[in-house]
Amino acid sequence: MLPLKDLNRPFRTPHVNRVLLIMNFVIFVVYWLSTVGIYFPRAVAEKIKYDFTLYPSEVIHWQRLYTLVTSMFMHADWFHLLGNMLFLYIFGDNVEDVFGHVSYLAFYIFCGLAAAFTHILSLYFGLTYNAVGFSTGVVGASGAISGVLGAYLILFPKARILTWVAYFILPIPAIIYLGVWFLIQWFYGLFEVGSNIAYWAHIGGFIAGMMLGIAFGLKRKKEKMARLLR
Repeated sequence: MLPLKDLNRPFRTPHVNRVLLIMNFVIFVVYWLSTVGIYFPRAVAEKIKYDFTLYPSEVIHWQRLYTLVTSMFMHADWFHLLGNMLFLYIFGDNVEDVFGHVSYLAFYIFCGLAAAFTHILSLYFGLTYNAVGFSTGVVGASGAISGVLGAYLILFPKARILTWVAYFILPIPAIIYLGVWFLIQWFYGLFEVGSNIAYWAHIGGFIAGMMLGIAFGLKRKKEKMARLLR
């Protein structure tokens, strides 16, 4: 099920979400160009890859902790980048609309951190039964974006998501679309073998987003709606 658009227009311009999209694209384009030696030397690619990648084995020893954040802005390939940015573009603007610009940035980073630590814990407790290990590098914004999806589910459960399903484009309620998405992450997290995708990071980020949506988002949404009705 590929999401194409949500029928849920925000009231304010999503400046932070746009900046996040641009940053992810710029960093990856510089990395990709340098891998083939266009405009940038190949040494730049190696430096970006090393400096931005999170290695759980280092984090548990309190080394290079900054990679908990930088890894959120690094992607493995174009498919990885475009898939993540599509979800961020569709769902991020409405979550930012509720939380506000500064709070949304803090929310995004927090969910990314929660996702990273959940992945590390899944390795520690043996929940990840695949090729991913403590020495395997982790990159991607999917953990933080999963938090955005979790908050969206809490804040806009009835919003319609235009979704490409087989040969049809259907308006699916967010609670169904995101609920199915989350169940898929659980399934693959528990049973997937031979994959290098950190599904437990998705699960941790999603739950963190739901919790923040319940703790702060619903109240902010109610206050915003009250101001609009005055």
